[in-house]
Amino acid sequence: MKVGFIGLGIMGRPMAKNLLKAGYELVVNDFNKDAVADVVSCGAVAASSGAEAASQCEVIITMVPNSPHVRAAALGEGGIAEGAKPGTVLIDMSSIDPTESKAIGAELAKKGIEMMDCPVSGGEPKAIDGTLSVMCGGKKELFDKYYDMLMVMAGSVVYVGELGSGNVAKLANQIVVAVNIAAVSEALTFAKKAGTDPELVYQAIRGGLAGSTVMDAKAPMMLARNFKPGFRIELHIKDLNNALNAAHAISSPVPLTGQLMEIMQGLKADGFEKEDHSSIVKYYEKIANTTVES
Repeated sequence: MKVGFIGLGIMGRPMAKNLLKAGYELVVNDFNKDAVADVVSCGAVAASSGAEAASQCEVIITMVPNSPHVRAAALGEGGIAEGAKPGTVLIDMSSIDPTESKAIGAELAKKGIEMMDCPVSGGEPKAIDGTLSVMCGGKKELFDKYYDMLMVMAGSVVYVGELGSGNVAKLANQIVVAVNIAAVSEALTFAKKAGTDPELVYQAIRGGLAGSTVMDAKAPMMLARNFKPGFRIELHIKDLNNALNAAHAISSPVPLTGQLMEIMQGLKADGFEKEDHSSIVKYYEKIANTTVES
């Protein structure tokens, strides 16, 4: 199967390489020519535009930053819609606003192009080792057809529902992750202010009901003052903005999401937007006048 792949950033590049390792023919496109050259050196073929990639492939994957980038890749000048034949399938693996997924899908449908939204969770390490979690929206028959291809990049691929549902699941994921990190930050800051070693508090509670994957991933980073990004604050801001927009469109109150957005905006104002989202602890440290360190 020949696959088009548009978007070779931190996530897209290793995902594309995993498809190549599995024997898929790949036609790739990105504004970053060094990224294109790297993936081409692994066996891919370069395309000058999304239209050129789409003209050669039955399925196109997009992995780009946000809703406007997906719209441009799909419907803009030189985009997928210009080169795709009727029956072509676009699998958007970006994390975007689900209402925009539906709108883009409706425009593509007028040209006979199918669309699925299949955002991912797991960050760069899981993109590299091919163990991402993928949440899929779209027609079930398309999910079944491309399941094996998606599993090349993933540890789990789950069908959620109609187009847009994948991004609903991803935004739900991002809400839970943000609130979890904030709760861990608040608890460890409280422990330090109370005069108790936050490292020992973490060890004491991680095996009980408070324990979580988020806690085990982020608490050690906070305690070690390691804020090297696995997932940047600025990207989480993008996701929470999409969550707020989507929730407001259907009158679904999301008060904790709103609070986390303001916390992250404060961190951005302090210049931490390029750091890992475990930097949420810095917000608590600032207002409590302490530092979470053992």
